[in-house]
Amino acid sequence: MPKIFLVTGETSGDIHGAHLALALRELDPAVELIGVGGSRMLAAGVSLLPQVKRVDAMGVPGIRQLIHGWKTLRTLGRYLQHERFDAIILIDSPGLNLRLAKAIANRSHKIIYYIAPQVWAWGSRRLKLIRRVVNHVLAILPFEEAYFHKAGIACTYVGHPLLDELKPAYDIVHERQQLGLETDDLVLGLLPGSRVREVQEVVPTFLKAVQQIRGRYPRLQVLLAQADSLSDSLMNELLGHSGQQVKVVKGRSNEVMAVSNLLLVTSGTATLQAALIGTPMVVVYRASALTYQIAKCLVKIPYISLVNILAGKEIVPELIQDRMTPDCIAHEALAILQDARRQNDMTQAFHTIRTSLGGPGASKRAAAFILAEAIA
Repeated sequence: MPKIFLVTGETSGDIHGAHLALALRELDPAVELIGVGGSRMLAAGVSLLPQVKRVDAMGVPGIRQLIHGWKTLRTLGRYLQHERFDAIILIDSPGLNLRLAKAIANRSHKIIYYIAPQVWAWGSRRLKLIRRVVNHVLAILPFEEAYFHKAGIACTYVGHPLLDELKPAYDIVHERQQLGLETDDLVLGLLPGSRVREVQEVVPTFLKAVQQIRGRYPRLQVLLAQADSLSDSLMNELLGHSGQQVKVVKGRSNEVMAVSNLLLVTSGTATLQAALIGTPMVVVYRASALTYQIAKCLVKIPYISLVNILAGKEIVPELIQDRMTPDCIAHEALAILQDARRQNDMTQAFHTIRTSLGGPGASKRAAAFILAEAIA
């Protein structure tokens, strides 16, 4: 019976880890899955370590995050020193997982990285570490396999797991009825992210932009997709004094994206998710001044959203740092809403991106590879 350990640190990784766990159990019902993750992985049958909480962090961590991260690494390192697994699967979250891989690399564990660090964006400084501490990378973007091979790292392209989570097509009329919307409503979807700090930053800015957009479209319907990792009290606090009518939809981001005419999205996995569904969007992002200055020195590509990165050009507007203002967001949103040709150009580009990623089944392909390695 294969014994596999899975580790992730953020909401998107928890979702991908859950799909991977389900695929592993489908291929081998006897597989034993233990790990670090969230509610999705727990529901998928992963026995979560009770002494380790999932780490959600981005940018330059604060003192509390550093202490928490150090304790997590120490606890995991001690645990894996005494426990033997047929494979350890690192899922996304390079800040946590690369440090963990480095800590356990000499303990005879077979380490597989699923959803690898985007070293092609941040420069090659991590390639030597990955080559030294990771046995195999399972890539989710078409160009990554050749990139890692060139660096001397064993890599297999399995496809993007987001395609496993999406319907081939959404019945917009039905989905709108489910969300209490009319067929002809103009709908704006807000995707502020899943981390508390970024949501606290982004939501007030979104709401001020909504006020301006409603000046042009008074009957605008607004949906806010609330991630499972965010508390209702936080959302109530952020929305309570805005004066804007916004319907919060929890745990149904795909449906929010599908029924919306336009999305305001915080940069991250959600931008590709929205593109695969086919909804036009404006992408925003603001980091701390220190994080942004560090990123400017390290990032080797001109875009931050996966949509534009995969397209190799600007398909969707990116409002970063000082440009992430209510005025700029409202201006871009109105420009798209009032330009049918621009909307069509976006959706055509999204279709090309979806085609380039192939079909669904990434989770099952990754699971098959992992099980083969685990029993080898």
